[in-house]
Amino acid sequence: MEITVPAVGESVTEALIAKWHKIDGEQVERDEPVCEIETDKITMEINAEAAGILNILVPEGATVAIGTVIGVIKEGASQKEAPTPLRREVPVSAAAGPVPLPSPAVRKMAQEKGLNPETIQGTGRGGRVTVDDLLNAETRDPDPDSGPEGPGTGEKPASPVTQPILPGFSIAGPSTPQSGSRSTVSEERITRTPMTPIRRRIAERLLAARQQTAMLTTFNEADMGAIIDLRKKHNEHFQKKFGVKLGFMSFFVKACVEALKEYPMVNSRIDGSDIVTHNFHDIGIAVSGEKGLVVPVLRDADRLHFADIEKGIATYAEKVRSNRLELTDLEGGTFTISNGGIYGSLLSTPIINPPQSGVLGMHAIQDRPVARDGKVVIRPMMYLALSYDHRIIDGREAVGFLKKVKEYVEEPEEILLEG
Repeated sequence: MEITVPAVGESVTEALIAKWHKIDGEQVERDEPVCEIETDKITMEINAEAAGILNILVPEGATVAIGTVIGVIKEGASQKEAPTPLRREVPVSAAAGPVPLPSPAVRKMAQEKGLNPETIQGTGRGGRVTVDDLLNAETRDPDPDSGPEGPGTGEKPASPVTQPILPGFSIAGPSTPQSGSRSTVSEERITRTPMTPIRRRIAERLLAARQQTAMLTTFNEADMGAIIDLRKKHNEHFQKKFGVKLGFMSFFVKACVEALKEYPMVNSRIDGSDIVTHNFHDIGIAVSGEKGLVVPVLRDADRLHFADIEKGIATYAEKVRSNRLELTDLEGGTFTISNGGIYGSLLSTPIINPPQSGVLGMHAIQDRPVARDGKVVIRPMMYLALSYDHRIIDGREAVGFLKKVKEYVEEPEEILLEG
Protein backbone atom coordinates (compact mmCIF):
# COMPACT_ATOMS: atom_id res chain seq x y z
CA MET A 1 0.00 0.00 0.00
CA GLU A 2 1.38 3.40 -1.02
CA ILE A 3 1.53 6.39 1.30
CA THR A 4 0.84 9.57 -0.64
CA VAL A 5 0.69 13.24 0.29
CA PRO A 6 -3.04 14.04 0.39
CA ALA A 7 -4.66 17.10 -1.16
CA VAL A 8 -5.56 19.63 1.56
CA GLY A 9 -6.88 22.49 -0.54
CA GLU A 10 -6.91 23.88 -4.07
CA SER A 11 -4.23 26.48 -3.32
CA VAL A 12 -1.82 23.98 -1.69
CA THR A 13 0.57 22.42 -4.22
CA GLU A 14 3.41 21.05 -2.08
CA ALA A 15 4.17 19.80 1.42
CA LEU A 16 7.18 19.39 3.68
CA ILE A 17 7.90 15.97 5.17
CA ALA A 18 8.27 17.30 8.71
CA LYS A 19 8.68 14.06 10.65
CA TRP A 20 8.52 10.29 10.32
CA HIS A 21 7.11 8.69 13.48
CA LYS A 22 8.52 5.32 12.41
CA ILE A 23 11.88 4.27 10.98
CA ASP A 24 12.41 2.48 7.68
CA GLY A 25 11.69 -1.23 8.04
CA GLU A 26 9.62 -0.87 11.20
CA GLN A 27 6.29 -2.56 11.83
CA VAL A 28 3.23 -0.26 11.73
CA GLU A 29 -0.37 -0.93 12.68
CA ARG A 30 -3.51 0.15 10.86
CA ASP A 31 -4.61 3.74 11.68
CA GLU A 32 -1.31 4.38 13.48
CA PRO A 33 0.29 7.79 12.73
CA VAL A 34 3.37 7.23 10.57
CA CYS A 35 4.22 10.66 9.20
CA GLU A 36 3.70 14.36 9.83
CA ILE A 37 3.52 16.73 6.87
CA GLU A 38 3.43 20.50 6.83
CA THR A 39 2.00 22.87 4.21
CA ASP A 40 1.91 26.66 4.13
CA LYS A 41 -1.47 26.48 5.88
CA ILE A 42 -1.66 23.50 8.23
CA THR A 43 0.29 20.64 9.80
CA MET A 44 -1.30 17.21 9.67
CA GLU A 45 -0.53 13.56 10.34
CA ILE A 46 -0.86 10.69 7.88
CA ASN A 47 -2.11 7.43 9.33
CA ALA A 48 -1.36 3.94 8.06
CA GLU A 49 -4.28 2.50 6.11
CA ALA A 50 -3.01 -1.03 6.63
CA ALA A 51 -0.71 -3.01 8.94
CA GLY A 52 2.69 -4.09 7.69
CA ILE A 53 6.31 -3.04 7.25
CA LEU A 54 7.09 0.60 6.42
CA ASN A 55 9.43 1.45 3.57
CA ILE A 56 10.33 5.16 3.57
CA LEU A 57 10.91 6.64 0.11
CA VAL A 58 11.24 10.34 0.96
CA PRO A 59 13.30 11.48 3.97
CA GLU A 60 12.45 14.12 6.56
CA GLY A 61 13.07 17.69 5.44
CA ALA A 62 12.18 17.08 1.79
CA THR A 63 9.50 19.14 0.05
CA VAL A 64 7.34 17.23 -2.43
CA ALA A 65 4.30 17.87 -4.60
CA ILE A 66 0.80 16.92 -3.51
CA GLY A 67 0.09 13.33 -4.54
CA THR A 68 3.73 12.19 -4.29
CA VAL A 69 4.31 8.66 -2.98
CA ILE A 70 6.50 9.10 0.10
CA GLY A 71 6.41 5.58 1.47
CA VAL A 72 5.10 2.05 1.03
CA ILE A 73 3.61 -0.37 3.56
CA LYS A 74 4.24 -4.03 2.80
CA GLU A 75 1.02 -5.61 4.02
CA GLY A 76 1.10 -8.91 5.82
CA ALA A 77 4.85 -8.83 6.37
CA SER A 78 6.35 -9.15 9.83
CA GLN A 79 9.34 -7.24 11.08
CA LYS A 80 11.46 -10.41 10.95
CA GLU A 81 10.87 -10.65 7.21
CA ALA A 82 11.66 -7.01 6.63
CA PRO A 83 15.13 -5.90 5.56
CA THR A 84 17.33 -4.05 8.01
CA PRO A 85 16.27 -0.40 8.05
CA LEU A 86 17.93 1.52 5.26
CA ARG A 87 18.91 4.43 7.41
CA ARG A 88 21.25 2.15 9.37
CA GLU A 89 23.03 0.47 6.42
CA VAL A 90 22.77 2.63 3.37
CA PRO A 91 25.38 5.39 3.11
CA VAL A 92 24.11 8.94 3.06
CA SER A 93 24.84 9.40 -0.63
CA ALA A 94 22.68 6.38 -1.51
CA ALA A 95 19.78 7.16 0.80
CA ALA A 96 16.35 7.47 -0.75
CA GLY A 97 15.22 10.95 -1.71
CA PRO A 98 17.12 14.08 -2.74
CA VAL A 99 20.19 15.25 -0.84
CA PRO A 100 19.44 18.51 1.03
CA LEU A 101 20.90 21.62 -0.55
CA PRO A 102 23.97 23.15 1.16
CA SER A 103 23.40 26.19 3.34
CA PRO A 104 23.92 29.66 1.77
CA ALA A 105 27.19 30.03 3.69
CA VAL A 106 28.48 26.74 2.27
CA ARG A 107 27.46 27.68 -1.28
CA LYS A 108 29.21 31.05 -0.97
CA MET A 109 32.36 29.48 0.41
CA ALA A 110 32.37 26.84 -2.36
CA GLN A 111 32.08 29.57 -4.99
CA GLU A 112 34.98 31.48 -3.44
CA LYS A 113 37.18 28.37 -3.45
CA GLY A 114 36.09 27.20 -6.90
CA LEU A 115 34.60 23.96 -5.59
CA ASN A 116 31.45 22.18 -6.76
CA PRO A 117 29.38 20.97 -3.76
CA GLU A 118 27.68 18.35 -5.96
CA THR A 119 30.99 16.50 -6.35
CA ILE A 120 31.71 16.42 -2.60
CA GLN A 121 30.55 13.66 -0.25
CA GLY A 122 28.55 15.39 2.47
CA THR A 123 28.77 14.30 6.10
CA GLY A 124 25.88 16.43 7.39
CA ARG A 125 22.34 15.30 8.06
CA GLY A 126 20.80 13.65 5.02
CA GLY A 127 24.13 13.97 3.13
CA ARG A 128 24.23 17.77 3.34
CA VAL A 129 27.64 19.29 2.49
CA THR A 130 29.15 21.24 5.42
CA VAL A 131 31.95 23.78 5.73
CA ASP A 132 34.26 21.05 7.06
CA ASP A 133 33.55 18.98 3.95
CA LEU A 134 34.67 21.91 1.78
CA LEU A 135 37.86 22.43 3.79
CA ASN A 136 38.66 18.71 3.68
CA ALA A 137 38.00 18.59 -0.06
CA GLU A 138 40.30 21.58 -0.59
CA THR A 139 43.04 19.87 1.43
CA ARG A 140 42.69 16.59 -0.48
CA ASP A 141 42.55 18.19 -3.92
CA PRO A 142 44.86 21.23 -4.23
CA ASP A 143 45.08 23.10 -7.51
CA PRO A 144 47.35 21.05 -9.81
CA ASP A 145 48.46 24.20 -11.60
CA SER A 146 49.74 25.89 -8.45
CA GLY A 147 53.01 24.55 -7.05
CA PRO A 148 55.56 26.02 -4.63
CA GLU A 149 57.27 27.83 -7.51
CA GLY A 150 54.10 29.47 -8.77
CA PRO A 151 51.39 28.73 -11.33
CA GLY A 152 52.11 26.29 -14.07
CA THR A 153 54.96 24.34 -12.49
CA GLY A 154 52.84 21.29 -11.83
CA GLU A 155 54.81 20.55 -8.66
CA LYS A 156 53.22 19.90 -5.30
CA PRO A 157 54.78 20.97 -2.01
CA ALA A 158 56.36 18.24 0.04
CA SER A 159 55.21 17.64 3.59
CA PRO A 160 58.30 18.18 5.74
CA VAL A 161 56.59 17.36 9.04
CA THR A 162 54.27 14.64 10.16
CA GLN A 163 53.51 15.79 13.73
CA PRO A 164 50.07 17.32 14.39
CA ILE A 165 49.85 21.10 14.39
CA LEU A 166 47.55 22.92 16.76
CA PRO A 167 44.89 25.13 15.14
CA GLY A 168 46.19 28.68 14.60
CA PHE A 169 49.89 27.66 14.85
CA SER A 170 52.57 26.75 12.33
CA ILE A 171 56.00 25.23 12.95
CA ALA A 172 57.44 28.72 13.27
CA GLY A 173 54.76 30.00 15.63
CA PRO A 174 51.30 31.56 15.50
CA SER A 175 49.87 31.61 12.00
CA THR A 176 47.60 34.06 10.26
CA PRO A 177 44.02 32.76 9.93
CA GLN A 178 43.56 31.20 6.53
CA SER A 179 40.83 32.05 4.05
CA GLY A 180 37.57 30.46 5.10
CA SER A 181 38.42 30.17 8.81
CA ARG A 182 36.03 32.99 9.64
CA SER A 183 33.24 31.19 7.80
CA THR A 184 34.01 28.06 9.78
CA VAL A 185 33.77 29.92 13.07
CA SER A 186 30.55 31.62 11.97
CA GLU A 187 28.95 28.28 11.06
CA GLU A 188 29.86 26.90 14.48
CA ARG A 189 28.46 29.92 16.33
CA ILE A 190 25.06 29.97 14.63
CA THR A 191 22.29 27.54 13.77
CA ARG A 192 20.75 27.95 10.33
CA THR A 193 17.30 26.38 9.94
CA PRO A 194 15.13 26.64 6.81
CA MET A 195 11.78 28.35 7.34
CA THR A 196 8.90 25.91 7.45
CA PRO A 197 6.06 26.38 4.94
CA ILE A 198 3.77 27.67 7.69
CA ARG A 199 6.35 30.19 8.92
CA ARG A 200 6.97 31.38 5.36
CA ARG A 201 3.24 31.83 4.85
CA ILE A 202 2.89 33.73 8.14
CA ALA A 203 5.75 36.01 7.13
CA GLU A 204 4.20 36.68 3.73
CA ARG A 205 0.77 37.48 5.15
CA LEU A 206 2.10 39.76 7.89
CA LEU A 207 4.27 41.66 5.43
CA ALA A 208 1.32 41.96 3.01
CA ALA A 209 -0.88 43.29 5.80
CA ARG A 210 1.59 46.07 6.52
CA GLN A 211 2.24 46.90 2.87
CA GLN A 212 -1.28 46.62 1.42
CA THR A 213 -3.44 48.17 4.14
CA ALA A 214 -3.58 51.60 5.76
CA MET A 215 -3.32 50.06 9.22
CA LEU A 216 -3.86 52.22 12.28
CA THR A 217 -4.32 51.27 15.96
CA THR A 218 -6.47 52.88 18.63
CA PHE A 219 -6.30 52.03 22.34
CA ASN A 220 -8.56 51.94 25.37
CA GLU A 221 -8.70 50.12 28.70
CA ALA A 222 -11.37 48.08 30.44
CA ASP A 223 -12.10 47.38 34.08
CA MET A 224 -12.28 43.59 34.32
CA GLY A 225 -13.72 43.53 37.84
CA ALA A 226 -17.30 42.64 36.82
CA ILE A 227 -16.24 39.69 34.66
CA ILE A 228 -13.81 38.43 37.30
CA ASP A 229 -16.59 38.50 39.91
CA LEU A 230 -18.98 36.67 37.56
CA ARG A 231 -16.43 33.97 36.85
CA LYS A 232 -15.71 33.45 40.54
CA LYS A 233 -19.41 33.18 41.30
CA HIS A 234 -20.55 30.98 38.41
CA ASN A 235 -17.48 29.11 37.09
CA GLU A 236 -17.95 25.98 39.21
CA HIS A 237 -21.61 25.60 38.23
CA PHE A 238 -20.82 26.47 34.61
CA GLN A 239 -18.11 23.81 34.43
CA LYS A 240 -20.32 21.12 35.98
CA LYS A 241 -23.17 21.90 33.61
CA PHE A 242 -21.25 22.31 30.36
CA GLY A 243 -17.98 20.46 31.01
CA VAL A 244 -15.80 23.46 30.19
CA LYS A 245 -14.44 26.42 32.16
CA LEU A 246 -15.92 29.90 31.79
CA GLY A 247 -13.07 31.95 30.36
CA PHE A 248 -12.55 35.58 29.45
CA MET A 249 -12.58 34.94 25.70
CA SER A 250 -16.30 34.16 25.50
CA PHE A 251 -17.14 37.54 27.01
CA PHE A 252 -14.95 39.31 24.45
CA VAL A 253 -16.39 37.32 21.56
CA LYS A 254 -19.89 38.30 22.63
CA ALA A 255 -18.85 41.92 23.20
CA CYS A 256 -17.24 42.12 19.75
CA VAL A 257 -20.28 40.58 18.04
CA GLU A 258 -22.60 43.17 19.62
CA ALA A 259 -20.20 46.00 18.76
CA LEU A 260 -19.90 44.76 15.16
CA LYS A 261 -23.67 44.92 14.82
CA GLU A 262 -23.53 48.61 15.75
CA TYR A 263 -20.45 49.32 13.63
CA PRO A 264 -20.82 47.03 10.57
CA MET A 265 -17.96 48.69 8.67
CA VAL A 266 -15.51 47.00 11.06
CA ASN A 267 -17.06 43.72 9.86
CA SER A 268 -16.35 44.58 6.22
CA ARG A 269 -13.55 44.09 3.69
CA ILE A 270 -12.34 45.60 0.43
CA ASP A 271 -12.84 43.58 -2.75
CA GLY A 272 -11.37 45.46 -5.71
CA SER A 273 -13.23 48.75 -5.82
CA ASP A 274 -16.13 47.44 -3.69
CA ILE A 275 -16.75 47.30 0.03
CA VAL A 276 -18.19 43.94 1.11
CA THR A 277 -20.08 44.10 4.40
CA HIS A 278 -20.74 40.78 6.12
CA ASN A 279 -24.15 40.26 7.66
CA PHE A 280 -22.82 37.35 9.68
CA HIS A 281 -20.14 37.15 12.36
CA ASP A 282 -17.41 34.55 11.89
CA ILE A 283 -14.87 35.41 14.58
CA GLY A 284 -11.27 34.25 14.21
CA ILE A 285 -9.44 33.32 17.42
CA ALA A 286 -5.66 33.58 17.21
CA VAL A 287 -4.06 30.43 18.65
CA SER A 288 -0.31 29.97 19.02
CA GLY A 289 1.02 26.50 18.22
CA GLU A 290 4.41 24.86 17.95
CA LYS A 291 4.59 25.66 14.22
CA GLY A 292 3.35 29.25 14.53
CA LEU A 293 0.23 31.35 14.92
CA VAL A 294 -3.00 30.12 13.35
CA VAL A 295 -6.47 31.68 13.36
CA PRO A 296 -9.30 29.10 13.42
CA VAL A 297 -12.80 30.53 13.01
CA LEU A 298 -15.90 30.35 15.21
CA ARG A 299 -18.75 30.24 12.68
CA ASP A 300 -21.85 32.37 13.33
CA ALA A 301 -20.57 33.45 16.72
CA ASP A 302 -23.65 35.64 17.17
CA ARG A 303 -25.72 32.43 17.48
CA LEU A 304 -23.42 30.71 19.96
CA HIS A 305 -23.96 30.46 23.69
CA PHE A 306 -21.06 31.13 26.08
CA ALA A 307 -20.56 27.39 26.52
CA ASP A 308 -20.48 26.83 22.74
CA ILE A 309 -17.78 29.49 22.38
CA GLU A 310 -15.64 28.03 25.16
CA LYS A 311 -16.02 24.49 23.77
CA GLY A 312 -15.15 25.68 20.27
CA ILE A 313 -11.99 27.42 21.47
CA ALA A 314 -10.95 24.38 23.53
CA THR A 315 -11.50 22.10 20.54
CA TYR A 316 -9.35 24.28 18.29
CA ALA A 317 -6.60 24.48 20.92
CA GLU A 318 -6.51 20.67 21.13
CA LYS A 319 -6.45 20.38 17.34
CA VAL A 320 -3.49 22.74 17.16
CA ARG A 321 -1.59 20.76 19.83
CA SER A 322 -2.25 17.43 18.10
CA ASN A 323 -1.72 18.74 14.54
CA ARG A 324 -5.28 17.86 13.53
CA LEU A 325 -6.35 21.31 12.39
CA GLU A 326 -8.08 21.19 9.02
CA LEU A 327 -7.95 23.77 6.26
CA THR A 328 -11.68 24.43 6.59
CA ASP A 329 -11.11 25.47 10.23
CA LEU A 330 -9.00 28.40 9.01
CA GLU A 331 -11.00 29.57 6.02
CA GLY A 332 -13.09 32.72 6.13
CA GLY A 333 -13.46 34.90 9.20
CA THR A 334 -14.79 38.46 9.32
CA PHE A 335 -13.02 39.74 12.43
CA THR A 336 -10.18 38.44 14.65
CA ILE A 337 -9.43 38.48 18.38
CA SER A 338 -5.87 37.95 19.63
CA ASN A 339 -5.05 37.48 23.32
CA GLY A 340 -1.43 38.35 24.00
CA GLY A 341 -2.23 38.70 27.68
CA ILE A 342 -1.87 34.97 28.28
CA TYR A 343 1.86 35.42 27.53
CA GLY A 344 2.16 38.50 29.74
CA SER A 345 1.88 41.20 27.08
CA LEU A 346 0.78 44.49 28.61
CA LEU A 347 0.30 46.44 25.39
CA SER A 348 0.78 45.75 21.67
CA THR A 349 -0.46 46.66 18.20
CA PRO A 350 -1.98 43.54 16.59
CA ILE A 351 -1.69 43.14 12.83
CA ILE A 352 -4.78 42.78 10.64
CA ASN A 353 -5.51 39.32 9.22
CA PRO A 354 -6.26 40.07 5.52
CA PRO A 355 -8.75 40.39 3.94
CA GLN A 356 -10.36 41.35 7.24
CA SER A 357 -10.35 45.00 8.24
CA GLY A 358 -10.08 44.79 12.02
CA VAL A 359 -8.44 42.85 14.85
CA LEU A 360 -8.88 43.27 18.61
CA GLY A 361 -5.88 42.78 20.87
CA MET A 362 -6.44 41.67 24.48
CA HIS A 363 -3.67 42.03 27.03
CA ALA A 364 -2.67 41.07 30.56
CA ILE A 365 -4.91 42.04 33.48
CA GLN A 366 -3.01 44.24 35.89
CA ASP A 367 -4.03 45.87 39.16
CA ARG A 368 -3.64 49.61 38.62
CA PRO A 369 -4.71 52.78 40.45
CA VAL A 370 -7.64 54.46 38.69
CA ALA A 371 -10.01 57.28 39.54
CA ARG A 372 -13.54 56.28 40.55
CA ASP A 373 -16.04 58.84 41.88
CA GLY A 374 -13.27 61.26 42.73
CA LYS A 375 -11.20 58.62 44.58
CA VAL A 376 -8.15 56.62 43.62
CA VAL A 377 -8.86 52.90 43.81
CA ILE A 378 -7.03 49.76 42.70
CA ARG A 379 -8.85 47.92 39.90
CA PRO A 380 -7.98 44.96 37.61
CA MET A 381 -7.43 46.73 34.29
CA MET A 382 -6.76 45.49 30.77
CA TYR A 383 -5.48 47.53 27.85
CA LEU A 384 -7.40 46.95 24.62
CA ALA A 385 -6.07 47.64 21.12
CA LEU A 386 -8.00 47.78 17.87
CA SER A 387 -5.99 47.73 14.64
CA TYR A 388 -8.07 48.62 11.61
CA ASP A 389 -7.81 49.38 7.90
CA HIS A 390 -8.17 53.14 7.69
CA ARG A 391 -9.13 52.89 4.01
CA ILE A 392 -12.69 51.89 4.90
CA ILE A 393 -12.92 52.45 8.67
CA ASP A 394 -12.83 56.03 9.88
CA GLY A 395 -11.32 56.98 13.21
CA ARG A 396 -14.75 57.82 14.64
CA GLU A 397 -16.04 54.32 13.86
CA ALA A 398 -12.91 52.62 15.20
CA VAL A 399 -12.95 54.56 18.46
CA GLY A 400 -16.71 54.04 18.81
CA PHE A 401 -16.39 50.30 18.23
CA LEU A 402 -13.62 49.91 20.83
CA LYS A 403 -15.53 52.04 23.34
CA LYS A 404 -18.59 49.83 22.84
CA VAL A 405 -16.49 46.69 23.48
CA LYS A 406 -15.22 48.32 26.68
CA GLU A 407 -18.78 49.07 27.82
CA TYR A 408 -19.96 45.50 27.24
CA VAL A 409 -16.93 44.09 29.07
CA GLU A 410 -17.33 46.40 32.06
CA GLU A 411 -21.10 45.81 32.25
CA PRO A 412 -21.59 42.26 30.88
CA GLU A 413 -25.19 41.85 32.08
CA GLU A 414 -26.56 42.94 28.72
CA ILE A 415 -24.63 40.37 26.69
CA LEU A 416 -25.41 37.74 29.34
CA LEU A 417 -29.12 38.39 28.95
CA GLU A 418 -28.74 38.35 25.17
CA GLY A 419 -26.66 35.17 25.13
